[in-house]
Amino acid sequence: MDLDTVRTFVAAADTGRFQEAAAELAVSQQAVSKRVAALERGLGVRLFTRTPRGAELTIDGRAFLPHARELLRVADRAVASVRVGRRPLRVDVINLRGAASGLMRDFHRRHPDIELDVLKLFDIDEAIAALRSGTLDATFRAVGEPGRPLPADIVSVRVLDEPLQLLTGPAHALAHVRSVPLAELAGHRIWMPGVVPGTEWAAYYADLVAAYGLTIESTGPNFGSDALLDTIADTPALATFMSEQTRLVWPTGHDLRRIPVTDPTPVYPHSLLWHRDNPHPALTALRAHLETAAPGPATTGTWVPPWTSPH
Repeated sequence: MDLDTVRTFVAAADTGRFQEAAAELAVSQQAVSKRVAALERGLGVRLFTRTPRGAELTIDGRAFLPHARELLRVADRAVASVRVGRRPLRVDVINLRGAASGLMRDFHRRHPDIELDVLKLFDIDEAIAALRSGTLDATFRAVGEPGRPLPADIVSVRVLDEPLQLLTGPAHALAHVRSVPLAELAGHRIWMPGVVPGTEWAAYYADLVAAYGLTIESTGPNFGSDALLDTIADTPALATFMSEQTRLVWPTGHDLRRIPVTDPTPVYPHSLLWHRDNPHPALTALRAHLETAAPGPATTGTWVPPWTSPH
């Protein structure tokens, strides 16, 4: 099967118009029509129906589309397998201020000869698709979320548990304690505007709420960390969770307090994910670095969701 015709079919399916597919592929509209027609002849079915709005997939076209995408992913991985030594190692850290970013900075300091591209991909499905297509070499994620098992070709190893602290303003009821047991946070309002329903973070905090009866609010727009810190500083009734490893700078007048949470300490579990057939030589170096440099998963006196993989 000619991959150019398959790639043209996918482009036409995604854009809904042969003309837009032609622009995306830098070919003529006539070339797109010829390639689609050749693919249809080879398959013995019609893949598109022409309408006044453009080109709509037929039933056969919709059935063929996911397989066409997989063909292109396999082809891209095949090409990447002979080019990986000439491109940077691409790693998703989700958040540039978080623990995973710190691990990658340490890796870069110890291996300055390895070229890196550090990305931020919000959605785990997007990250896994990028691993499978070969456009991403590794990602840091929590693993095991109920109902979302990893594909069989994706490997995961838990590399770090990130302890959470309570962040309050100076007038909060807990502002002057040296530490606070997790159960004593019940009844306090904890504001987490960056938690989006359907994400691994939402699953994590939903289990934390269920286990300890906490009140975690995610209402309101997420204007970023600076706005969050302003609100926490000015609102005595609100606190938030913040990783002890997250690097933050705030105005002196905010007088924010980072309070360790104990008995147990909630930790966010980070695993490194990669495609089992990824041939990039630097990926092996990264995995070896994490085995020795990262402190590894904590167990005694900590809490993680029951669905989190310990391996």
